[in-house]
Amino acid sequence: MRNSPMRNIIAGTAGHIDHGKTALVRALTGIETDRLEEEKRRGISIDLGFAHLDLGAGLSLGFVDVPGHERFVKNMLAGAAGIDVVLLVIAADESIMPQTREHFDICRLLGVSRGLVVLTKADLVDRDILDLVRLEVEEFVEGSFLAGAPIVPVSSVTGEGIGELKNVLAGLVGGAAGKDVTRPFRLPVDRAFSMRGFGTVITGTLVAGSIAVEQEVEAHPTGKKLRIRGVQVHGAMVDRAFAGQRTALNLAGAEARELRRGLVLTEPGLFRTTERVDCVFHLLPNAKPLKHRAPVHFHAGTAELEAEVRLSHPAEPVQPGATAYARFLLADPLLLLPGDRFIIRMFSPVVTIGGGAVIDIAPPARPRGIDMETRLRALERGSTAERIALLVREASCGLGVEALVARTGLRVDEIEQAAIASGQVLVFAEPQIWLLDRGRLAQWIERVESALAAFHREQPLAAGIAKGELRSRDLPDAPVFLLDAMLRQSPGIAVEGEAVRLASHRLHLRQDEEEAQAKIEEAFARAGLAVPATSEVLGRCGVEPGRARALLQILIRHKKLVRISEDLVFHSATLEDLRALLARRKGERFLVPAFKDWTGVSRKYAIPLLEYLDRERVTRRDGDSRVVL
Repeated sequence: MRNSPMRNIIAGTAGHIDHGKTALVRALTGIETDRLEEEKRRGISIDLGFAHLDLGAGLSLGFVDVPGHERFVKNMLAGAAGIDVVLLVIAADESIMPQTREHFDICRLLGVSRGLVVLTKADLVDRDILDLVRLEVEEFVEGSFLAGAPIVPVSSVTGEGIGELKNVLAGLVGGAAGKDVTRPFRLPVDRAFSMRGFGTVITGTLVAGSIAVEQEVEAHPTGKKLRIRGVQVHGAMVDRAFAGQRTALNLAGAEARELRRGLVLTEPGLFRTTERVDCVFHLLPNAKPLKHRAPVHFHAGTAELEAEVRLSHPAEPVQPGATAYARFLLADPLLLLPGDRFIIRMFSPVVTIGGGAVIDIAPPARPRGIDMETRLRALERGSTAERIALLVREASCGLGVEALVARTGLRVDEIEQAAIASGQVLVFAEPQIWLLDRGRLAQWIERVESALAAFHREQPLAAGIAKGELRSRDLPDAPVFLLDAMLRQSPGIAVEGEAVRLASHRLHLRQDEEEAQAKIEEAFARAGLAVPATSEVLGRCGVEPGRARALLQILIRHKKLVRISEDLVFHSATLEDLRALLARRKGERFLVPAFKDWTGVSRKYAIPLLEYLDRERVTRRDGDSRVVL
């Protein structure tokens, strides 16, 4: 097995049927990409073909050969989605034809930014015709990413120009950015089949990250978990495949019939599918106006599905040649990430009318008060820091980093750095990474402090508002730790156990309350271990029941009294005396009757006291007996 240290660039052919795309790839690589019997019989490409070429200097070029017939444009789209460089193939004896134009439109809509023009069948025309076709091509590509690009005449039959084309390709792709190997891996599936001796095999272009033998993967949108038995790149077994490589995976966990073109393999549990995406969309100049709710074919990656267009201004169709923000409601779940390119084709006739880029895969509904176009413009054009800040700000309780990875495709470290750089986001690192908008936090703290001030006015003897009440009221969907983390951000708020109060709040007892509190404490202190019923003590303290219960809670909160069960409260000094009594019997094993003899209490008190001592690790129960620790 081997691993490839090369830079891996994907080149795609584009052009009209019978303009020599497959013959050109064969002349460059020596590989026949037409694999189907029908393709060989009819002499045309029907499905995608693949080849590779080592250009030297650590540069490997993978070819995706696409069909040129208008009936197979959807197959062309499945291959074109992953290319870095395009070879626009134009036959010198026919010049620019309908699928030349459609394929070129598709490449532009997919954001391909690098390529060249190959004039094939140069041996069939004289020099004057070749020069004329060159002029037509220069005019055709003017104003596009191919303006000024090399135009190389070749003959796949005689070999003329093939060497020059390889040299031009080497210079062209040497500056191509290629795919990002540092991102979480994504592999759109373009073929799934069963191979004797191996089992289930899928192929695709690895558009991000890397994958290795024995790695577990998840197939979207089915959610099925699979294991990689083997990895091939260009027919050779490898330990790991990298972004930009044509990859074949031998998979365990599914039959070939369960997999299909359009699925996407990723790390398990990392990404989520969507049925609603907000996008920036460009309508081609030769298309008809696109209306609100129009049904369309939506192509992204290797997937094709039906969708419905939703426009920001329903009464205003998108005009030919215009760019607009649009929402697409997908008929089926699809794995997409911001920045992914897509193509839109009409239902009838089925022709390419536009395309664009995904902006948000989990867009909100359209509530009043939100200008959706302003929001999308910020997500489309803003920096990573600005985009992360916006998404976090929209979430009332903030977002966990896992949710942001799934929604953006960014790495965890990129998200953290962007959040800090924004200056608008607070990052909590423990026990998990959670991001919260500073403005929302300030507003929440202000509300809590106002609520606490009102609470203290209404219930001056109470410890404060219970944390559980704050959590259920303000943060019902947030992780439990977030409330404490947020409360710690305010020096004006203090937390004591499960009670939240203003840090400035001080307990001021009236004279009758001070007297009643002293009576309560004295009653329990005087009683020793044979304490009276709590209701009885409170009934004799001299204030009404509500205030009496509050005074009892204050004594418990200040640890002067200890509640060991629902009905029994003891003075802390009494329990300390009990601890001292047992400390003199360390290691001694005893039964309940012995404990009753030592303390002089009845079973009514003995059992609750022993259970309390077990909880406090003063004693340990061992069957029917206990041991003093």
